[in-house]
Amino acid sequence: MTTIRTFIVEDNPTIRENLVGTLREVARIDPIGQAESEAEGMSWLMGNLALWDLAIIDLFLKDGTGFRVLEACRGRGPSQKVVVLSNYATPDMRRKCALLGADAVFDKATEVEDLIDYCVQQRQLHFKVQQSAPSRSKPLPH
Repeated sequence: MTTIRTFIVEDNPTIRENLVGTLREVARIDPIGQAESEAEGMSWLMGNLALWDLAIIDLFLKDGTGFRVLEACRGRGPSQKVVVLSNYATPDMRRKCALLGADAVFDKATEVEDLIDYCVQQRQLHFKVQQSAPSRSKPLPH
């Protein structure tokens, strides 16, 4: 697989649609699902742990917060990444997100390109791991 299966927790439909389009076209990321609320995001991410590689989470949602979603993702696998995309990416918020397990925090107003670069890097790393993994179809030496 050469794509990153990405789940987005964002309550603004315009931002969500723009993000999905940009991720597909520029970063060649596969947005596999979306949630608008804390409960929906937590439920899907925790109920489908084997189905996603990257979660992009907004902090302030119409119903609940991304902080609780971040916290819920602490039990994810080591290759799964969780990033925050927020209008409130202050130094204090960045620290709080890091303490809750975020791998990165991006400001919606000024760091969307950095988020796209991050996604491209994750896809490249994921692809390299897939390429370097031994094929299971080859017989093992005796």
